[in-house]
Amino acid sequence: MTEPRFDELIHQSTRLSIVGLLAAADWADFAFLRDRVGLSDSALSKQLSTLEDAGYVAIERPVSDRRRRVRARLTESGLEAFRSHVAALREIVEAADTERAVAGQAT
Repeated sequence: MTEPRFDELIHQSTRLSIVGLLAAADWADFAFLRDRVGLSDSALSKQLSTLEDAGYVAIERPVSDRRRRVRARLTESGLEAFRSHVAALREIVEAADTERAVAGQAT
């Protein structure tokens, strides 16, 4: 079972969206991520660099048909950090639901 751990780096909404997309794929092309998250090239590049610096994302720049393509994937530590963050968010939601249920019984 994954140990819940809130991750401030992943929690930022744009990075959470990127990591969530990467968690569901082996590799994702830069254009796919850009279009799905709705960022400019420069904004996505900055977010991917931040995740790469943390060791959460690996970036490849293979050359295909004389064009340099960029693709990204989650590293093992990135996937573990994402799973731990999701587990922490689930704990927060479950605690809120429990509090709501208890408060509803008290009235």
